[in-house]
Amino acid sequence: MNAQDETVMRLLHYFITKKNYNPIILHGIQNEIWLENLNEEYRVIRIVSNHIHNNEQMNFDMFKTKRISKQIKGKTLTLSLNMLNIYTDLSENVDLTEYDNKGMKCIKVENTNDFKKYSEIAGIELLNVEADPKKGMDLFVKLSSDISKKTEKDAIESEKIFKLKKPTITYALIAINIIVFILMYILGNGPDGYTLIKFGANNSSLVKDYDEYYRLVSAIFLHASLIHLFFNMYALYIIGPQLESFYGKIKFLIIYLLGGIIGNLFANIFEANTIGVGASGAIFALFGALLYFGYHYRVYLGGVIKNQILPIIIFNLLLGFIYTGISSAAHIGGLIGGAILSMAVGVPNKSDNVEKTNGKIITLILLGFLIWFSIFK
Repeated sequence: MNAQDETVMRLLHYFITKKNYNPIILHGIQNEIWLENLNEEYRVIRIVSNHIHNNEQMNFDMFKTKRISKQIKGKTLTLSLNMLNIYTDLSENVDLTEYDNKGMKCIKVENTNDFKKYSEIAGIELLNVEADPKKGMDLFVKLSSDISKKTEKDAIESEKIFKLKKPTITYALIAINIIVFILMYILGNGPDGYTLIKFGANNSSLVKDYDEYYRLVSAIFLHASLIHLFFNMYALYIIGPQLESFYGKIKFLIIYLLGGIIGNLFANIFEANTIGVGASGAIFALFGALLYFGYHYRVYLGGVIKNQILPIIIFNLLLGFIYTGISSAAHIGGLIGGAILSMAVGVPNKSDNVEKTNGKIITLILLGFLIWFSIFK
């Protein structure tokens, strides 16, 4: 390897294996490597090995880079995208200080001796492999092997998360809802007001004045009509298997049930003295969980979240404001609760202990606030 090849390989080795950056696939881009880690100060690292010999070429390079970064922002739902541009073949005629601005930093790294000049790459260790021509292949094999192992490990972890597992909890929840709906006809008069109350519909007065707290849970499994049941179960059938695979069965069940309870508490505060039934609050909690998961994996799911999930959520929220009989408060409460509960249980391979602890604290504060205002105030 020549000096430039070694420099690029060491940079890749450092950012991929030590700083957990991942390559960004960009079609039509040559002599550049783009890396992303949305949890780092510099969310995108760009390594440029193409020769740039004057300011005119540099201006065009910056124009092209900013255009691509805007596309990445849109795909990853990111408002701010700090980028570090590393140039390994830059003419002395180009002054990089002219191109440093908010969100964009440019540095020149021609060989390994330049690593210590910049704090962003000062942590690169010069591995114990000689870089003379005879040992160049040993160095290449060592660096390439480390990068390949890290990439393979990341691929296995991603496959484990995104691989669809058998959604037993989702199917069990659907079955329970259907069985309860049938029992309302067998043991009552169908989904009329009296039967719904008898089976545990949510009502702020009954919960607060008669201590019937079970209604916050039982109401999640009741539905006011066959159409009501069908639409909620269809939504659960569509979104449930994905979330159950992403979070695991126990965490999925926690988000569903606690999210539904939070939705019902919201309804008791903002829509007092109404009869509330339905799984929609819990289903909106799953939407909130999907948004939170998608935010952490927005490199993979940013387009899906923006083009599919957000429009569905907004559309359903608008329906609640337009038509009577739909609990907008339960929907909003479930959506908020699902996002916060997702923080508490953690996103696989993304959330650290600090984030999960903060999520648990916020969840307890929210539940305490809702219980106080809906039951004790």
